[in-house]
Amino acid sequence: MPSSPLLPACLVSALLLAAAPAGAQMANTPGKPAPEKGSSEKSSPDKAVPLSKGEIQLSFAPVVKRAAPSVVNVYASHVEKRSARSNAMEEFMRRFFGEDRPGRGPGGMPGERAQRSLGSGVIVDASGLVITNNHVIENMNEVKVALADKREFEAQFVLRDPRTDLAVLKIKSPADIAPMPIGDSDHLEVGDFVMAIGNPFGVGQTVTQGIVSALARTQVGSSDYQFFIQTDAAINPGNSGGALVDLKGHLVGINTAIYSQSGGSHGIGFAIPASMVRAVVETAKSGGSLVRRPWLGARVQTVTPDIAESVGLDRPTGVLVASMQAKSPAEEAGLKRGDVILSVDGQTVDDPEAFGYRYALKGISGTADLAILRGSKRQTIAVKLGPAPETRPRDSLKVRTRTPFAGATFVNTSPAVSEELQADLPDEGVAVTAVDEGSLAGRAGFRKGDVIVAVNGVPVASTKDLERLTQRNPGLWEVAINRGGEVLTSVFGG
Repeated sequence: MPSSPLLPACLVSALLLAAAPAGAQMANTPGKPAPEKGSSEKSSPDKAVPLSKGEIQLSFAPVVKRAAPSVVNVYASHVEKRSARSNAMEEFMRRFFGEDRPGRGPGGMPGERAQRSLGSGVIVDASGLVITNNHVIENMNEVKVALADKREFEAQFVLRDPRTDLAVLKIKSPADIAPMPIGDSDHLEVGDFVMAIGNPFGVGQTVTQGIVSALARTQVGSSDYQFFIQTDAAINPGNSGGALVDLKGHLVGINTAIYSQSGGSHGIGFAIPASMVRAVVETAKSGGSLVRRPWLGARVQTVTPDIAESVGLDRPTGVLVASMQAKSPAEEAGLKRGDVILSVDGQTVDDPEAFGYRYALKGISGTADLAILRGSKRQTIAVKLGPAPETRPRDSLKVRTRTPFAGATFVNTSPAVSEELQADLPDEGVAVTAVDEGSLAGRAGFRKGDVIVAVNGVPVASTKDLERLTQRNPGLWEVAINRGGEVLTSVFGG
């Protein structure tokens, strides 16, 4: 196991958070103490630290009771029918070795092979919508949901969004279910109380309590949108898809990963903010099966201390516009290379991850106001919101012939593909969107986002070109690859 791995918090069951007792001052007013006389700091009227032993002894139980019924266990499986030849071999092995083998159907007869996944989810709508992590149900084709009161329901897949690691399920024939209100994660502060309820390591429903340790964590690596809530409320395997709940009993995040050297909790857990959760849920409620996000058509980079000094900023903040695509919303709005974007609709951004998160939440209609610094002048420009265009069909191709490309999936490039891969791709070409683990393409070094430029000197403009070239084996393969704007040439054996 790596020395400092980030692990999905998912293998067993549900995670939920609970809040403090209604009507108690501590429950509704946690936070920082009132400033001393003469202090210029203004205290929040609805937050205060406990001031007496009696306040410290107050219980969070009332909020736990309200929130717990909304958190569910998610049981997902991938059931695969086996061929007659495989079934016969399983039967032979069972009889020869005198033992049951995996992959057998009911009654001891050879049957189906099933992969299983266990995690958590949160009921977010009275119609039976349940939000969970995508990695809990990834590659699964059957799913059941178990409520806190032990009732079980079959569920159907409504929406999968790998870019945020979120997915939405729908309980079939829901009755007497308790949806959890989605709160405002933008109003969380470091030090706010949060609680977790889940089934860590399969020991049964467990409540843990902690605080918000940090906000806008960007180096977590479990989704394309790096903007996580960090908490020290104990999160362990089995909690993926569970709820991070504030002291009002509102959902403020979906727990998704832990930082651990042992596989258990070290007090560093990460949750997807409720703002992103709400966008995914609203798409599902409107009948959509795909979350569409606005396209800017510009590549941004971090503002370093040197860049900040050169443009007159007192500290490194915002994002620098490094390049733009032709006819993109950024170009049409008048954004220029070298501009520094400071905020999106008044929400400040400190790095490319924060900008990507804030912009992704804006939807695909209307406009977004970007505050920018151009030279020494600050100004605001309105960017039209809309999805990235699919300028040509993707024509997805998964190569299965024995070539260096075997096990990789390729699509035709377009602004939509560039946006999904978060990369600057040429208008014409074939991009790698996935590489199977252990495949020939993986061993050859192909990566998601690579663009195949040419094979044995023949230009590759579409997946049809690549498919034609992989139908014969020339013995040696000379492949030109565009990786991050740099063209690399590699030679592979046939």
